Amino acid sequence: MAAPNLETVASLCKRRGFVFQSSEIYGGLNSCWDYGPLGFELRRNIRDEWYRSMVRLRDDVVGLECSILMNPKVWEASGHIQTFTDPLVECKECHHRFREDKIEGTTCPDCGGALTEARNFNLMLKTFLGPVEDEGATVYLRPETAQGMFVNFDNIVTSTRKKVPFGIAQIGKSFRNEITPGNFIFRTREFEQMEMEFFCKPGTDEDWHQHWIAYRHQWYLNLGLTPENTRLRPHAKEELSHYSKGTTDIEYRYFPTAVGENQWGELEGIANRSDYDLRQHQAHSGKSLTYTDPYTNEKYLPYVIEPAVGVDRCLLAFLFDSYHIEPTPKGERTVLKLHPRLAPVKAAILPLARNKPEIVEMAKRLTADLRGDFAVAYDDTGAIGRLYARQDEVGTPYCVTVDHQSLEDQQVTVRDRDTTEQVRIASSEVRQLLADRLRPQ
Repeated sequence: MAAPNLETVASLCKRRGFVFQSSEIYGGLNSCWDYGPLGFELRRNIRDEWYRSMVRLRDDVVGLECSILMNPKVWEASGHIQTFTDPLVECKECHHRFREDKIEGTTCPDCGGALTEARNFNLMLKTFLGPVEDEGATVYLRPETAQGMFVNFDNIVTSTRKKVPFGIAQIGKSFRNEITPGNFIFRTREFEQMEMEFFCKPGTDEDWHQHWIAYRHQWYLNLGLTPENTRLRPHAKEELSHYSKGTTDIEYRYFPTAVGENQWGELEGIANRSDYDLRQHQAHSGKSLTYTDPYTNEKYLPYVIEPAVGVDRCLLAFLFDSYHIEPTPKGERTVLKLHPRLAPVKAAILPLARNKPEIVEMAKRLTADLRGDFAVAYDDTGAIGRLYARQDEVGTPYCVTVDHQSLEDQQVTVRDRDTTEQVRIASSEVRQLLADRLRPQ
């Protein structure tokens, strides 16, 4: 099967209720997106799987949820106010603006006009706190979740008595005033991050960096991403962020038109931030963030390893990778082969004769029975072939049909999305079948 392009995936997302253009009835808002019922469920499942892997299955990471608005001095200390910029050029004819490092030549890619000299453009979004909109009331929508974990380092150590090495994990919204957002949900101005800051003793940081690179890469493979569509790319020295001792990206082969001609795009970055952030906040706040080892009484500023990924890019990668068009006896079918734990709907209950009240009643009873434990759907709005096709297209791993025979033997047919194989089991056994097949390995 040829790889799907971005337009194909975006069309599916709109048609089936994964992603909508924000404020669409008013013409939309550039690079802002709403997640429909299925998109919401898929995002939630991605977050849950990340949190389970990063926190629930480990005894060395705790969770945190920080305010989006922070004291502006946080961003002075972190360097964002001074250095969080992109080089901006503007066309003198059409006045479209572009990142200088993303265009070739000195003429506008839209109209051919001449471009201005580059100037630095700060990516942080400003707002004002309080009734007066002046410089003294300026605050910023956070451009990353990381700083909330750094400024709470001492609070976490004191309240949880965690000992280095340990991590702090957070999922939350961040905001960046991107010059050239686009490619659907690949680059947006409002996005959700899943980040973890892992504090370790200096000298052990490079080993921990390699540990987290391997750990995070395996997470994607465990959830079904094709190995050939992922790769690890260490950053060259000249592209490292100002805080980074070393960074490796997990890249995904986003298919043609997704991120440019090379097709590869950043999915997740794992950075060795050294002690830059704690050292900066200690200097700017006057508050000691030095860690004292309780066993040796040794004092030091921990180094930090940071795996950081956007939920939106994660979702896009899983959609691309799971999208298949397969031949069938009557033509072809579109199917999202999402990992069952990521699938928005785990099972669809389908009555085979919607004009037969007893069949409908049995199907609805089974749906209600499963709903407390699983995300399930009930659908009686078409012939069985069309119902199967609809569920295949949104990634539902199991379809359960209730037919005339079900009324006599209390059995139902369970169809597997990927193999299309069907098994006949007692309706009372459906719950256990789903539990067994959806249980984390």
